[in-house]
Amino acid sequence: MKTILNVIWLVLSGFWLFLAYMVAGVVLCITIIGIPFGIAAFRIGVYALWPFGYTTVERRDAGSPSCVGNVLWLVLAGWWLALGHITTGLVLCITIIGIPFGIANFKLIPVSLFPLGREIVPTDEPFATR
Repeated sequence: MKTILNVIWLVLSGFWLFLAYMVAGVVLCITIIGIPFGIAAFRIGVYALWPFGYTTVERRDAGSPSCVGNVLWLVLAGWWLALGHITTGLVLCITIIGIPFGIANFKLIPVSLFPLGREIVPTDEPFATR
């Protein structure tokens, strides 16, 4: 079932979200200061490409630089991204067929608000550590 949902998601909105996050990641990686944020944008982009069957978990070894980076991300870009995912999720939830896709947009909100110090793992193993 998750494969079917991922393919429909890819055709309807996942590919465009992926491209947008990849472009943002490339732009952020131009400067040395933006590299951690660019890597986070790449990670969100891959998650936005195939959201069904995956979830995000906090990394316990992230530390205080991730906290400072998350605050900067939240102020500069995170809340815009979250508003976009909330709006799109609400619009998708209007129809019965769109409810799973709306929920997928809602799943992207926490990682779009605070991307640093998070890891994307399959839903089968949300507590697995590397």
